[in-house]
Amino acid sequence: MEEALRGDGPFTVFAPTNNAFAALPAGTLDTLLLPQNREQLTSILTYHVVEGRVLSGDLTDGMQIPTLDGQTLTVGVTHDGYTLTDASGGMATILNADIEAGNGVVHVIDSVLLPAAS
Repeated sequence: MEEALRGDGPFTVFAPTNNAFAALPAGTLDTLLLPQNREQLTSILTYHVVEGRVLSGDLTDGMQIPTLDGQTLTVGVTHDGYTLTDASGGMATILNADIEAGNGVVHVIDSVLLPAAS
């Protein structure tokens, strides 16, 4: 993941809040950090990254966004804002959009997105 993001980019990162990580079932994060689960952790992290600079104004309802993980996220647009639905049917709301970064843009989200199990 670190190697992928060191590139020139641009990249778009959907960054979960600390509360989003805290809401994961007890022990999940500790389990993912074990060396034998490195591939699963990498998959989850790269599922939060998109190639290219995608601003909130570029998002349309029903849009499928390909992630660095090779799977997609589905965008929802309402009068209240933007959501992302993951492969498991989980939904994250964009809390803070269009934060400029050196090699792209960051959108803060309220949930950890989960790719489909491989």
